[in-house]
This record gives sequence, structure tokens and C-alpha cells, in this order.
Amino acid sequence: MIQITRILCPTDLSPQSDAALQYAVALAHTYGAQLLLCHCVPPTFFVDEADRERYREKFEAAISQYTREDETMPKCEGIIVEDDPVTGIPKTAAAHRADLIVMRSRRRPLAAALMGSTAEAVCRTAPCPVLVTHAHEVEWEGLNSEEPKIKRVLVATDFSNDSELAVQYGLSLAEEHQAELHLLHALPVALSPALAAMPTGIESDFQRAARQLQLAVPSEAHLWCKVYQAVRAGQPYREILTYAEEHNIDLICLGEHGAGFTMRALFGSNSDRVLRQAPCPVLIARPLKPTAVIPPANGNGTKP
Repeated sequence: MIQITRILCPTDLSPQSDAALQYAVALAHTYGAQLLLCHCVPPTFFVDEADRERYREKFEAAISQYTREDETMPKCEGIIVEDDPVTGIPKTAAAHRADLIVMRSRRRPLAAALMGSTAEAVCRTAPCPVLVTHAHEVEWEGLNSEEPKIKRVLVATDFSNDSELAVQYGLSLAEEHQAELHLLHALPVALSPALAAMPTGIESDFQRAARQLQLAVPSEAHLWCKVYQAVRAGQPYREILTYAEEHNIDLICLGEHGAGFTMRALFGSNSDRVLRQAPCPVLIARPLKPTAVIPPANGNGTKP
């Protein structure tokens, strides 16, 4: 089962960041995890050490509602990072061995399409899974309470190893919240409305995918949640978004790599479109990266 002990939530101390922080606090309650609030400033932001200390005091005052010793709040620590958010957030997550990053996407379609958003950039390089929220989503029921409710989790899978990781996160969250678990596989083909017009082999592909979906979930999972499987054909990101809308999904889980609609399709294809258009938060499941170890020099002073 997935273990989440440290959650990193980047904040610029704006109302938008506070909205993402609500999810981070809720998940910290769910897993009994420590909450790390990361605030990035430019490397040349501080004039001197006294200026740095004054800013730290302001930062700690701004997050004091989360760092107070209160049994209703998760354990929380504030971190100021002198770096660009795109590089600073992943580095901080790695340094503090975060198990999950929770952050907000402002969803500026034109800018994101041209340059990519900060959230998308972090998803590419983060050392752990990233949960991305946005301003126009349907919030989880009871998000501001100690017992938020996730009712329906959608896992989009292409049966790759990284999609299996997304399934594990979906299972964990569904179990914690006693939620429905929806598994979706999208066949990247255009399906004719008439079944008779389907190309040879498509029907067997549907059957094979349906069997794989059944095998993706352990039998005991059916004891604590309802599991639904669906196989669709078409553009994968459209099928994911359509399914999420049709079934009022609260959270979409995607794997990092793999063929089809996961991250190997590149962030200019399917995954970024899901991030930008999803009606709910999206969790990009990434394998936890171990801390890098520099190999010792060999006898002639060079690295092997």
C-alpha cells in the first residue's frame, strides 16, 4: 500500500496557493503526514542576511495558522527556497524526501500552450507524484473539514509499469475514502458508430483490455470499494475528460510514462491536455527517485 509521510505544497502566499493548500492539508490528515510549505523567491531577492531574516519572520507569520501546535492541524514546516519554482520545487521535494507534491495550476491556456506552465514543468522533473489542482474544478466534498470526502477516483491506464503505479495511488486513495474506483483504458483508434464497420481485430482488443482491467485490481479491493472498468476508443485525452465529466470524478490518476496517453506521449500531447482541461484535480504518479549518490573516484582519479 502507498505510504505518504511528507507532503510538499508550494505557496506564493496568494489566495490561489491557499486553495491548493486546502488539498495538501486534507491529504496530510488522511495519511497522518507532515506538511512542508515551500515558498520560492529569486536568488537575488535578499539584500543581506538581515533582509533574509525579516522576510522569514513575515513568511512564518503568514503560515502561522498551519504551523501552530494544534491536534486539528497536521505537523507543518515552512521552507524558503532561493530558486526559480520550476527547479526549486523538485529540488526541495528531493532534499526533504517528499512523497507527494500538491500545487495549483493557474491554467493560462495561451501561455501554457506556448511555454508550458509551472505545474507542468514540475510534473516533468519532480522526484515524486504531483497532485495538480485548478481554480475551476469541482472541489472535494468537505475539503475544508478534517474529513474530506473523495467519492470517485478515475485511473487511466495503458497497462505499463508506470500506469500500475497510478493504479496503486488510486487504490490507496479509494480505500482511505471508501470511494468508487474507476479504471479506464482508451484504445487509440477511431471507432465507427456501426459495430459491423469495426476493423478486424478491434473487438479482440476490447476483450483483451477488459480482461487486463479486471486483473489490475486485487480481489480484496472489492470488499471496501466499488470497482468499475471501462474500455473506450478514440483520442485518449478526450476519453479521459469525457469519462470524468460523465461520472462526476473527483480525482484523475495518470502514470508518468508509457504508450498512449501517459507521459511518454510528451507534455504537448495528452497528459498536458488532461491537466489543463480536467474538471477535477489530477495526480501524475511518478516513481520515487532515490537520492543521487556520486560514485567514488577510481585509482587514477577519474569516476568509473
